[in-house]
Amino acid sequence: MNISFDLDGTLIPFADEFNTEKIGWLGKLLRIEKIRKGTKDLVLKLQEDNYKVHIYTTSFRSKTKIRRTLKYYGISVNRIVNQVENQKVLKSKKIYSSKFPPAFNFDVHIDDLSGVRIEGEKHNFKTIIVDPSDLDWSVTIMNNLKKI
Repeated sequence: MNISFDLDGTLIPFADEFNTEKIGWLGKLLRIEKIRKGTKDLVLKLQEDNYKVHIYTTSFRSKTKIRRTLKYYGISVNRIVNQVENQKVLKSKKIYSSKFPPAFNFDVHIDDLSGVRIEGEKHNFKTIIVDPSDLDWSVTIMNNLKKI
């Protein structure tokens, strides 16, 4: 199964809405972004369970910058879709939605926005919405995946 994760508000905080992993001096030098505490363990567990993990964001960050941040934390993903690619593909398919995971063969999309859940209901794609304040967010995700 292909799972995609949003970045902003889901894995990368806007401010201090959730605990993050520590960044050392090298990370600061490389301008690495903070990432939600437990992300690496969750991604490794999902990959161990034979899920393919992807990033699907409406951020205009370059794929290189995203991959560098993930690599700093020891995280490897199969694919990264940023807003540049997202806009191009959705426009070519005449899909009017901020996100449409099936266009990238993603079976489930994990996000923090209820608007994405609404789009999922409207356009018939599966979502798991994780509140930034959910301290057991990885358990929430695993439990929801078992139901799908």
